[in-house]
Amino acid sequence: MSNKKYWSSEVTRTSNALDLEEGVFSRNDPKKIAASLKRSAENSIRKKAGSFQSAMSMLNFYINRAGKNLDPKQKKILEQAKEELRKLFDKTNSQNSI
Repeated sequence: MSNKKYWSSEVTRTSNALDLEEGVFSRNDPKKIAASLKRSAENSIRKKAGSFQSAMSMLNFYINRAGKNLDPKQKKILEQAKEELRKLFDKTNSQNSI
């Protein structure tokens, strides 16, 4: 049971998809978070999906993993980073189905 409890922590530590900049999710500027995720996704040669999907998936994974422990102010910033990421990749709301 305890192995299942911490699977997300293991994924974060050992993920082979993106090399994230340190502290990217604790930044206070949604544009900088989005730009960093975009850079990481575009530079990764190990990702299995497109750059947009990889970046958005990593952001969603972090938000979902943090759950109720995520400060509401930081969650708002991260949700705004999703919008910035969509802008950086020229995705409209009708195209963002991941």
